[in-house]
Amino acid sequence: MTAIPDVGVISYGVHLPAWRLDRKGIGRALGSGGGKGTRAVASFDEDTTSMGVEAARRALAVTAVEPRGVVFATANPAYADKTNATTVHAALGLDRSVSAYDFAGAARSGVGALFAAADSAAAGRPALAVLSDIRTGLPGSAEERDGGDAAAAVHFGTGDDVVATLLGRGSASAEFLERWRIAGDSSSRLWEERFAEGQYKELAAEAVESALKDAGLTLAEVDKVAIAGLHRRAVRSVTKALGRAVVDDLSAVVGVTGTAQPGVLLASALDEAAVGETILLVALGDGADAMVFRTTEALVELRERRTSPSVAQQAARGFEVGYQKFLTWRGFLKREAPRRPDPDRPAGPPAQRNTDWKFGLTGSRCTACDTRHLPAARVCIECKAVDEMVADRVADLPAVIATFQADLLAYSMNPPLIAAALNFEGGGRMIAEVTDADAKALKIGDQVEMTFRRLYTTADGVHNYFWKARPVQAAPSGEEN
Repeated sequence: MTAIPDVGVISYGVHLPAWRLDRKGIGRALGSGGGKGTRAVASFDEDTTSMGVEAARRALAVTAVEPRGVVFATANPAYADKTNATTVHAALGLDRSVSAYDFAGAARSGVGALFAAADSAAAGRPALAVLSDIRTGLPGSAEERDGGDAAAAVHFGTGDDVVATLLGRGSASAEFLERWRIAGDSSSRLWEERFAEGQYKELAAEAVESALKDAGLTLAEVDKVAIAGLHRRAVRSVTKALGRAVVDDLSAVVGVTGTAQPGVLLASALDEAAVGETILLVALGDGADAMVFRTTEALVELRERRTSPSVAQQAARGFEVGYQKFLTWRGFLKREAPRRPDPDRPAGPPAQRNTDWKFGLTGSRCTACDTRHLPAARVCIECKAVDEMVADRVADLPAVIATFQADLLAYSMNPPLIAAALNFEGGGRMIAEVTDADAKALKIGDQVEMTFRRLYTTADGVHNYFWKARPVQAAPSGEEN
């Protein structure tokens, strides 16, 4: 029998939205509730799919290993009856032979995606698990206050590229009523907290015992514990029971990020871990799951290759969104739109014909004179050569703003709409919307990076995805409600 090589994490990436809601703002607006700290807020042009793309791009940017499969997990999918993972797949520019599947419906699907990706890697097929969530509760609720939005991507593979070997895992499943949301509802309903606390404590003990046995370790040999779960009381109880050094769950700054939280906390632990450390990841939700990892020398090399900010750096970089705007973005506060025609629905056939450009931001480069064309063209604008082109993806290239304008009359959920002409490194120009930016602070010559966003959603529920530009280090300096 052929031995299975060591399976583990070969790369990872996290996307925390730029916006933060100060919880005190909830109390100021409603007269009660709120609390201390902040929570991460997905922008008006982000959803779980677009955030998943951003996390996955960061994971793939630091490894040469191509995934053979993508599994996308979320409790809040942008589409039902349509695979959201295929949008992630297209935006990453992956080969058509790479499989793409959804794990959707519950926060626990995030751990399921991690398990599935690890199993795929063990079978010789490196796989990317993408976990994403947008947590929403009714105005003034604990769900609204404690939730947070985020995405994480964990790439599993084998061999010398493994930065954290998967030593063991365990699970304990049980049917009990703790949290639920029926189709069409915008927020979850919860049972009384004390009932589920005892259930989770028992289930976590079983899952941890099973994972440690699988790894051939004792709890005393674990260096760090990361505990994820929407049931905050149960998380505190399990933390106390394990009695080990716990990775900051970022709930005070980012919030509890649901489906994404196991991936975010694993990434945060790997950001700070020393070589040879053992990490126990525990996730609570309709049961309990545990995974045991041990870091390798390859983690040092991965950090040297990485150019994206760490989890801690992203958590510290947020800037404020007012509560009224937050409610508008979430759909709880209906505000009059600009008196302009509604945007047209993107049609299926032309979108399919232009998938490489629309989702992958892939143009063409003339092999005769090296001129880049955005979007792709058959005839070179410079030397007039015909059909002498090769595909040229620019999604991961830096660009600078050649000129821009801020339009207060154009259709936007976050006016003004900023449109800019971008000059890409290595040639090529395109017009793109600028997001996560302050028009007053923006300047010609500012460096931007491309980010996958949702332009708008039509009345019949079609999401129009495309790429926008985001200032590399700039952030809005003021806040308008």
